Amino acid sequence: MAFWNRRKSIDQLHQASDGPRLKATLSWPHLLALGVGAIVGTGILTLIGVGAGLAGPAVMISFALAGLVCACAALAYAELSTMMPQAGSAYAYSYAVLGEGIAWIVGWSLILEYSLVVSAVAVGWSGYAVGFLTGMGIDLPTALTVGPHVAGGIVNLPAVFIIAVVTGLLLLGTRESATLNAILVVIKVAALIGFVAIALPAFDQDNFTPFMPYGFGAPFVQTGVMAAAAIIFFAFYGFDAISTAAEETKKPERDLAIGIIGSMLICTALYLVVAAAAIGARPVASFAASPEPLALILREMGQGTAAQWIAASAVIALPTVLLAFLFGQSRIFLGMARDGLLPTRLARISTRGVPAVVTVFTAVVVAALAGVMRLDELASLANAGTLAAFAAVGVCLIVLRLRDPERERKFRAPLFWLVGAITIVGCVVFFFSLQARTQLYFLYWNIGGLVIYLLWSAKNARLAKHPEQAG
Repeated sequence: MAFWNRRKSIDQLHQASDGPRLKATLSWPHLLALGVGAIVGTGILTLIGVGAGLAGPAVMISFALAGLVCACAALAYAELSTMMPQAGSAYAYSYAVLGEGIAWIVGWSLILEYSLVVSAVAVGWSGYAVGFLTGMGIDLPTALTVGPHVAGGIVNLPAVFIIAVVTGLLLLGTRESATLNAILVVIKVAALIGFVAIALPAFDQDNFTPFMPYGFGAPFVQTGVMAAAAIIFFAFYGFDAISTAAEETKKPERDLAIGIIGSMLICTALYLVVAAAAIGARPVASFAASPEPLALILREMGQGTAAQWIAASAVIALPTVLLAFLFGQSRIFLGMARDGLLPTRLARISTRGVPAVVTVFTAVVVAALAGVMRLDELASLANAGTLAAFAAVGVCLIVLRLRDPERERKFRAPLFWLVGAITIVGCVVFFFSLQARTQLYFLYWNIGGLVIYLLWSAKNARLAKHPEQAG
């Protein structure tokens, strides 16, 4: 078998790997909170303005389209994660179903996704934190609150700071960080519900006219509903971080499906209601360019105290997204290191049962990106990596159903052909709706990754040294 087609045995994914294992300390409430914490964040608190600027009030359709594709991807993830409960997420599934070469591309894309999501959310958190402090009469110098892309900016220190804080929390242990995450998620969801309650009485249906000023859009078109859906896609993913916690879940055959599907249902409903309330309260043009659109809407309504409350809630609760994705990123690295595709020293587990080396390494990289890059650039490029991973999961779902239909499945995605097809086609269309520059950067990233794979990883892979373990 050619090295790029080497596949891991699914049965071996259930066996203990070399070295210490991660501690199984999580149950479905932790996973549900992890998913909601990862999904509800910069996407709805910040990118709703970016999406509205691209599609106008029809951003509602963009939310629905992105939610449909993500819902199908979530069903695929739920089936595969309960079959292969190991750290690594889409990378691990691709290794077992599609082969090592595709798994490398997926894993390399996931590294891009998770790193840039953390950086993007940190930049979004910084915008709310600076706005909150300004509202309290504390003005931070521009040079230390934005990157060099803004005149007078040098580095976004608040973004770097929050990444350092969340990294310290993760190093304390998985259960401890998951418990705090659940508390912060409640605060965040309560803030969004409060926003809806305040904004709905000011609802003006005229703000939805014209409904689709920039058209529906199409692949390679940079405006319209599809372009907004491609960027708003960022607002929905996060449930895939749940699958990276499979090894640390007490009952993965039950709890993973509850966490993945439950978090998607909760967040989709919440997003549509918040988006409708925001557009109904103020014309899209008034908040499209704001780094804190929901707080801005409330201030323009004369609700200064509520705006401060929203900003404070974002400052307190947005780190849940950082926590979820830093958590997931370290587990992707861990899975690839265990397989020998990355240096095995990255797979070291601390006495607290967490991959400390790779967690700190990841934090340094994402903090550097957050310090100098813009939010829209980070989110767009992160989407490219996610779309590649989600499409691969859709392919894995269909291929495994056809190749091994009798294998036990704790959760079975309904209408697997349709679910897989919507996931694959939707991800491809969204990818080509991203900016051409983003597509090019993604291509460069994966070309660089393939060079690393061919020169080092393919030779050092665990299956290269132990071919008897191949599936």
